[in-house]
Amino acid sequence: MEAEDNLQDAFLIIFNKIEQFKNKGSFEGWLKRITVNTVLQRYRNEKVFELIKENTIEDVTVDIEEDTISIDYLLEIIQELPDRYRLIFNLYVLDGYSHKEIAKMLDINLGTSKSNLARARQILRQTIADFKIAQQSQSL
Repeated sequence: MEAEDNLQDAFLIIFNKIEQFKNKGSFEGWLKRITVNTVLQRYRNEKVFELIKENTIEDVTVDIEEDTISIDYLLEIIQELPDRYRLIFNLYVLDGYSHKEIAKMLDINLGTSKSNLARARQILRQTIADFKIAQQSQSL
C-alpha cells in the first residue's frame, strides 16, 4: 500500500511537471529521478532513520543459493523490512547508489546509511536461514 501511495504521488508530480521536461537526457531517467526524489522526500519528512555511532557498524553479507529461493520470495522479504532499512537497501543494492550519495539524498550521516544497510542484510540473512530450516524440516 505504501509503495502504491508513493508511486501515485510520483505520477501526480510527473503529470503536473511534464512541461518541464526539456528533452535533455532520457525521459526514463527524468521519470526515475522524480520518483526517487518523491519517495526520499516523504521518508526525509517522516524521520524514519536511526542514527547510530559509525564504529558500531559490522559488515553483513547475504549468501543466497539460487536454486532454493525464488526471486518472488526475495522481493517479498525485502518489502517486509522496516522502512529505514528497506529504503537504504533498495537504494544501495537495487539502484546502485553509493553510501555517500544516499547520505546526501536523505540528509543523514554516512554511518547511518551503512548501518541501516548492514541491519537490513542481517535481517534478510536471518529470514533466509529460517526459510531454509523450514524447507528442510518439510522435506523430512
